[in-house]
Amino acid sequence: MSEPLRIGIAGLGTVGAEVFKQLSINNAYLSQRGGRPLEVTAVSARDRTKDRGVEIADRLWVENPAAMAASDNVDVVIELIGGSEGVAKEFVEAALDRGKHVVTGNKALVAVHGTDLARRSSANGAAFYYESAVAGGIPIVKALREGLTANQIHRMYGILNGTCNYILTKMDATGQSFEDVLKEAQELGYAEADPSFDVGGIDAAHKICILSAIAFGTEVDFDGIFCEGISTITPLDLSFGREFGYRLKLLAIAEKAEDGVLQRVHPAFIKLSAPLADVDDVYNAVVAEGDLVGRTVYEGRGAGSGPTTSAVLADLIDIAQGNLLPMFLKPADELAPTQRADIGNRTGTFYLRLQVLDRAGVLAKIAQLLSIEEISIDSMVQRSRNPDSMVSVVLVTHETSEARMSRALSAIADLKEVVAPPCMIRIEEF
Repeated sequence: MSEPLRIGIAGLGTVGAEVFKQLSINNAYLSQRGGRPLEVTAVSARDRTKDRGVEIADRLWVENPAAMAASDNVDVVIELIGGSEGVAKEFVEAALDRGKHVVTGNKALVAVHGTDLARRSSANGAAFYYESAVAGGIPIVKALREGLTANQIHRMYGILNGTCNYILTKMDATGQSFEDVLKEAQELGYAEADPSFDVGGIDAAHKICILSAIAFGTEVDFDGIFCEGISTITPLDLSFGREFGYRLKLLAIAEKAEDGVLQRVHPAFIKLSAPLADVDDVYNAVVAEGDLVGRTVYEGRGAGSGPTTSAVLADLIDIAQGNLLPMFLKPADELAPTQRADIGNRTGTFYLRLQVLDRAGVLAKIAQLLSIEEISIDSMVQRSRNPDSMVSVVLVTHETSEARMSRALSAIADLKEVVAPPCMIRIEEF
């Protein structure tokens, strides 16, 4: 019989406890899949007395992850502590430096320190797997590193944050405000008490920069991502979007441009016929476009103990089978520095919502400022005045550059007749 793969689990929250449970109750099946016995030999968590719904033998407990990283009785560690710094980072680095394989669901750690971790992994002959860090149960990392490896990927995009997708779906369906739906999402456990990483786009940015590194063979470049969140979106924007034939999603996009790689996260309108338009609630979806395969679409639950555990165990089985690929597909010393494309050079169409005083000549002033930047209007909708003599004016432009639109918006915002900051939302033609 093959030697067992000895496993240490650091972090026994919802996912960690479920991973341990599955390795206990389904061990025979998982070991058969891995081609060798899978044996948990160490666990570590902050609170040893917490009821996790599964019995953990006293002999498995170690006081801290550092002891697990140094143990001769562990071949692979599963890091489910979280965070890009501190204990999680130190634990993973120590494990790699000792030649131990690593499986993690820690997207922040991979996004911020992925290049260094890839080098440590390569230098010490230790595999680093992280399927559960991106899109939960959707096997998109495996798809890029294996199924699509013959393709030159030119663009990836997707819905990579279930919290934002739930909020936008509920706002669209009910007309509720962002604040009200966020509160509901927190009560249901879909959003954290501090939701800033989710609604600010940071969580999605972590994920798209990881996928970008795999797809384009570059170093991880989290600092190079353009990022906007959804907190300024109103039900009015969703309603207007429907009139123009669009749905609003928070999109994460990585694509090759003439001047480099453009990575961005922001709300965007997409056509009702687009592959992501009907991806609702907490679901995630990713689209990868390759030169040979064309467009491929992946959809599933992006979070939760079941989907995340599925991804963690899939990585563990790969390691048990000896399928040890480089962290970002290329050897670490062949990863190229990311050449950042200038988002100002990006071209597209735009949705503009302006709150203006209902006075003669206001629309002419706005049109003039757009014309200075050679921006033409494709469609316009104006709502009747409210008691404060203000109207909402919505414009959809023809194609123009981000730089031109930015300059025009700045000039429009300075008009005394514009009584609120302009709302600009990109329209993506997929």
